[in-house]
Amino acid sequence: MTARVLIVAGSDSGGGAGIQADIKAVTMLGGHAMTAITAITAQNTLGVQGVHPVPTAMVLAQIDSVASDIGVDAVKIGMIGSAETAAAVAERLSGPDLAQAALVFDPVMIATSGSVLADDATIAAFKALLDRAMVATPNLPELDALGGEEAVLAHGCSLLVKGGHAEGETVIDRLLETGEGEVARWEAPRIDTQHSHGTGCTLASAIATGLAQGMPLEPAIARARDFVRLSLHDAPGLGQGHGPMGQQYVRNDGLFTGPALNQITLPATDYAVSVAFYKQMGLKQIVDSPDNGYARFEAANGVTLSIHVDDGAAGGATTYMESGALDAWVAYLARRGVRFDQMPKDEEWGWREARLADPAGNRLCLYQAAEYRRYPPWRI
Repeated sequence: MTARVLIVAGSDSGGGAGIQADIKAVTMLGGHAMTAITAITAQNTLGVQGVHPVPTAMVLAQIDSVASDIGVDAVKIGMIGSAETAAAVAERLSGPDLAQAALVFDPVMIATSGSVLADDATIAAFKALLDRAMVATPNLPELDALGGEEAVLAHGCSLLVKGGHAEGETVIDRLLETGEGEVARWEAPRIDTQHSHGTGCTLASAIATGLAQGMPLEPAIARARDFVRLSLHDAPGLGQGHGPMGQQYVRNDGLFTGPALNQITLPATDYAVSVAFYKQMGLKQIVDSPDNGYARFEAANGVTLSIHVDDGAAGGATTYMESGALDAWVAYLARRGVRFDQMPKDEEWGWREARLADPAGNRLCLYQAAEYRRYPPWRI
């Protein structure tokens, strides 16, 4: 069954954050997005010009409408609108029809532009939502407003501490559990862009989609982070301020267990002639390394093709199949008699690869690369 995700959040007229970002994330990851809109905002990349809260009774009516007919596997809560709505939603989500739905709570307080989206009374009312949540996803200022790590963990929910607001060139996100402390962390280079509007909304909705699809929390977070980073890389550059991300452009990047057939490397004899040929075919060149005899091209759907002048001596073309869970996939195949020439190994170019041949001797590479396939550090 298609994963059913209910989003309780505000509407962003600029399409960068809120309900609009949530729907994009859920849809691109294969879920069905439903909404209970808590507020209507007049908003663009420069800021929030107006906020009109939706009455609490109407928010509850939206929740009841979809829950009674379509059903809900997971809930994502973002901008909640008012203290009254926060308390009422927490109570409704604890009712018999929704108590089993996983709840991801993104305690939205301030927009990327700096506009305030929750007053003190509303923030105080977040406690009821924390009591119901499976995981809370505050950024560092929001975590401080909630009283810090221990204060959030006291509610019994997991806590994903997002490090985007910290200093430094490396972003560190940490998953904490009550009574256990830190159980997982993710580190990645900071992506230098001002078009980051909607990162928190997108991350929380992507996590909720994974939970709705039956994924455990940690893998759901890992996939959601990859989705957010690719969306940042793919940002279309709209607006004069903090523009929207590019959720709609994320394609074939190991966001699913696999396998995904999305990369082939072909032997070449003349680097310049081959590069010119594939450009003429309509592919976009994304890696240009003539000294190594290597170039990579991207198609409109995100599939990539490479040429390698030195590759012919190794036996022709190599087909690449990506998986977001490479080691588990390789272990599964090995237990069933598939012989590998190379078990999973971290390569210097940022991929993790396993290599083998098919019955006819054609070379295959099973790999995990996420953003480094389409967005390697040396991308043009």
